[in-house]
Amino acid sequence: MCAMCANLTVSQSKLLKKAASMLATEIKERKLEKERVVNACFPALTLSGLSAEELKDLCRELNSKIDVVDEARYDIEVKVDKNVIELQALNQKITGLKGAKRPNLKRVKKTTDDMLGACGDNSKLMKADFKVNLKTVKKEEEKKEEVNDWRKNVEALSGMEGRMKKFNAGQ
Repeated sequence: MCAMCANLTVSQSKLLKKAASMLATEIKERKLEKERVVNACFPALTLSGLSAEELKDLCRELNSKIDVVDEARYDIEVKVDKNVIELQALNQKITGLKGAKRPNLKRVKKTTDDMLGACGDNSKLMKADFKVNLKTVKKEEEKKEEVNDWRKNVEALSGMEGRMKKFNAGQ
């Protein structure tokens, strides 16, 4: 390797080591923060020195708190499920509006014999020339008016004789 590449890999390894050590310290800090928050919100129970009635009252109080938390959890789960169903419906509408993508089909040229041979059982299929069985359609040719030189027409139809020819042609 070249000297520049060696320097690059050394600097990269130093960066990776530094990042790994920073990540480890960050994980430790998060764990300590979590323990601190839990201890602040939920103080440790002191059960020593309590009578049986006081322990029963404490259990009832804890059960009522658990019920409140369970109700809140259930309400949140219902909202989340409702939102998930709504998201799925919206995604279906989006895919419906976009339409399914169809793959591009490749054009394959096959003769009639190849198509009949692909079916496999030639005894059941009769080889036929499809082109012979097709009907031929003749196009009707449009009648085109003959276009003559207009100057000859004007000279021939000029004067009284020309008007008589037009009059007789119209009848």
